[in-house]
Amino acid sequence: MSSVASLSVGLDYHESRVQVCVMDQQGRILINRDVANDWRAVRDAVPAGGRPVRAAVEACCGAASLADELAERAGWSVSLAHPGYVARMKQSPDKTDWGDARLLADLLRVGYLPRVWLAPQEVRELRRVVRFRQQLVSERRDAKLSIRALLRDCRLRSPEGINPWTRRWRAWLKSAELPAQARWVVERQLARLARLDEEVREAERHLEQLVAGDAVVRRLRSAPGVGLVTAATLRAEVGRFDRFGSGKQLARFCGVTPRNASSGQRQADAGLIKAGNPQLRATLIEVAQQLLWRDPRWMAFGARMKKRGKPHNVVVAAVANRWLRRAYHELQPERLAM
Repeated sequence: MSSVASLSVGLDYHESRVQVCVMDQQGRILINRDVANDWRAVRDAVPAGGRPVRAAVEACCGAASLADELAERAGWSVSLAHPGYVARMKQSPDKTDWGDARLLADLLRVGYLPRVWLAPQEVRELRRVVRFRQQLVSERRDAKLSIRALLRDCRLRSPEGINPWTRRWRAWLKSAELPAQARWVVERQLARLARLDEEVREAERHLEQLVAGDAVVRRLRSAPGVGLVTAATLRAEVGRFDRFGSGKQLARFCGVTPRNASSGQRQADAGLIKAGNPQLRATLIEVAQQLLWRDPRWMAFGARMKKRGKPHNVVVAAVANRWLRRAYHELQPERLAM
């Protein structure tokens, strides 16, 4: 191991500028100034003099790209910091770029930096496509809700026995008697829905091509109830399953474990933890719903829990938790290579 003392560098990231704080191992600030948002400018601002450089930047939009450039082109060791935990560690209510960069450098120097995983470029690219599809689906849902709200406002109800958004329901909607302006709005919302349906299908076709050779996605899709979108979402948001020490850690990251609410002699759970990506948690809940409907083993597990008096939402969360912890072991590199 090299005996040369390393430098700790805190980077407060902004769209056009980066505040750079350089600190030695004794905690002395060597430089704290802002430079252009370019990896060369950041590198040149640090008087390394042959010493190894460790840098930290809060995880935010664009920070991962800068971290990649500094690691690959400048040869630095770069860590992403969790913004929420860093904010809680501040000893002052004031916020300045100078102070934020200094705090990051100091936390890195003493080993207290709350790190988050720096996903590789290919995982970040997959995330962009997955989240774009999610945005399209959200827009489509909003358009449908707008149409249903307009029908309620016009006090117009569909005939009994026709489920919304089926072909029969859409045919009824086109022939329903609506005020002129309401009809104008409905027609444009229906045109918007048709466009969004095609864009969602196009995004899914692109996803299919993007994950065609991915071993993790292939193994996930072999499980009952897991399709392209579910597998791609898990791959994009989790990335590497082996970066977690256990299936329990992975389940907590995904937000499908109960929050501990114990105090004194009282031991209790208080619903699912709120940490994690909400879309990832929703995807796992959908998987659990499918398993309870289609897989005999999980159906039997759910029946046993319900017999003990557990409500349906607790059963679904328990299935999501256990399925994910089992998937953790199935998706380790040595198992994927088999």
